[in-house]
Amino acid sequence: MTLDRPGRSHRIIGPDGLPLSLDDLPPPGTKRWVIRRKAEVVTGVRAGLLTLEEACERYQLSVEEFLSWQRQIDAHGIKGLRVTRLQDYREPARYP
Repeated sequence: MTLDRPGRSHRIIGPDGLPLSLDDLPPPGTKRWVIRRKAEVVTGVRAGLLTLEEACERYQLSVEEFLSWQRQIDAHGIKGLRVTRLQDYREPARYP
């Protein structure tokens, strides 16, 4: 698979185990963020399909929102992206 970036080509496997290309990522302006779509965007950025800045612009995300998806995947796997279970995966608040 050839990427749109000059001098770079490699095979990228998405979170579902299937090949992932820029065309396979969620469409620009996506508003409904299910686990699979979040994981695909994180995988796309990590694999170099698009930069963090490009992803944030394409999907109207804040850098912090994207980084929170990345942290949840790193800490809890893809299941950590479930919005309904977010409290189960977040660290408890620390009070002085």
